[in-house]
Amino acid sequence: MSTCMCVVQEGQISAQTEEALRNDLVAFASQHFGYVPQFNWIVVGKGNGFTAAQPSNSVIVSMPADRKLPLSEREPLLRELGDIWINRSGLTGNEVVTVITDPPA
Repeated sequence: MSTCMCVVQEGQISAQTEEALRNDLVAFASQHFGYVPQFNWIVVGKGNGFTAAQPSNSVIVSMPADRKLPLSEREPLLRELGDIWINRSGLTGNEVVTVITDPPA
């Protein structure tokens, strides 16, 4: 089982946007990694997330790759993953943190 973790701020993502993001992330993981992810959707209470010592509007999305990725392959995937969130959520690139991890050794 592969899990996609999404950390968002309370009230930041509507239920409709969350559903669309989940569908987009399933399509992304299926296309690039050959699996349908489970989700760990974490909502951080207002005022409990900070960036640069200021209240944060950032989201974090992290998912595992099905194989070790060279940087030349990882970078475009990270950009695509970020674009999914930017286009669906209306957040800026400075507010979306994307992570694609290699499988355990």
